[in-house]
Amino acid sequence: MTDRIPSLSSVRARVRLRQRPRLRPRGVSADPGAFLGGAVAAGLGLGGLAVAVILLWISSPFPDDGIDGALRVAADLWLLAHGAGLVRADTSSGIPAPVAVTPLLLTALPAWLLYRAGADAVAEGRSRRIAARVGWLVAGYVAVGAGAVTYASYGPLHCDAPGALLRLPVVAVVAAGAGAWAECGRLPSARPAWPLRVVPQAAVKGAAAGTAVLLGGGALLTAGALLWHAGAVGGAFGQLSAGLAGRLAVLLLALALVPNAAVWGAAYGLGPGFAVGAGSIVAPAGASGYRALPDFPLLAALPAPGHGTPLTWAALAVPLLAGGSVGWFAAASAASRGRVALHALYAALICGATLALLARYASGPLGTGTLAVLGPSWRLTGAFAFGWTAAIGVPGALALRRWRSRHGAPPPARP
Repeated sequence: MTDRIPSLSSVRARVRLRQRPRLRPRGVSADPGAFLGGAVAAGLGLGGLAVAVILLWISSPFPDDGIDGALRVAADLWLLAHGAGLVRADTSSGIPAPVAVTPLLLTALPAWLLYRAGADAVAEGRSRRIAARVGWLVAGYVAVGAGAVTYASYGPLHCDAPGALLRLPVVAVVAAGAGAWAECGRLPSARPAWPLRVVPQAAVKGAAAGTAVLLGGGALLTAGALLWHAGAVGGAFGQLSAGLAGRLAVLLLALALVPNAAVWGAAYGLGPGFAVGAGSIVAPAGASGYRALPDFPLLAALPAPGHGTPLTWAALAVPLLAGGSVGWFAAASAASRGRVALHALYAALICGATLALLARYASGPLGTGTLAVLGPSWRLTGAFAFGWTAAIGVPGALALRRWRSRHGAPPPARP
């Protein structure tokens, strides 16, 4: 009889088991808010380009296609902004011509929308679900992008569907991840951002400064070339289009390619230069190998073929300043000589990788003939950017640290 009566300890154990919440299997739960945020970011980017294209289509006196063609052009431009290549089928030779130069100014719109969406996803969610929310955000963005790829995969100008489906998730992950990382750094309860645990803050600042100097110097070189050839640049507008709508379209296209021109100018200042056709080169040492080019304002600012002059060699001042800025920020850290040199080397490596990535997206073919090769080589641009900033930044940082220690300048406080 007593054996059937449960003991007090067994009763308490059963009660605890009943009160204990059931453990659900770990997994990624659906996040409709983040998914909708990604879809909205994609829709805003598509809608903004669609409005601009439709306005140009309405103002055109002789539109070649209906509203469906205008919307397809907007989808093509949106995919091109993500690095996806386009194919132009209606060529005079009958051979499809690739269009793979990404207008970097167009890329700024989807990148900013994804950046803000990633930051909002972190601000609205919990820290332990950051990766899941960013993943669902990217899924929503790619879902809308897949519809745009399907819509723009046919017609006289259509997208390369496999390349578009490959590049859309990459751009979405990078831009949304950057926004989430930046928002994590602003939250007081969040841990330090992951890149700053591996790469010191002085190296990140030095890389940002070096990259900014290179791109700013490239923009100044481009502006100087446009002013030097102002007559040819102005005449290109009249020869390329006659009506107001056509000239406005050419102007908008030139503005969208201004960041590309800055990257080309940076490659020019670094030394390897860029190509405007197979076998051609435009560099401080000289320009040669390119034939007659289309009447486009940015192409009208190219120097005449010939050897370099002292004025063209003066462009090498741009990487000198970039290397000096890298050394300045690397020496600002209160660290030993070895660590200061390592910070400068890290900054040079990041700067080279950034320039290589920008040169990769800022160049590509625009046809099969003369314009089959356009822009700088991303390998040479990245290698020269790393070489210049490392060769000047590392000894410059060490020299600046030594000068500060000799003159008794107190080292800056460590963050």
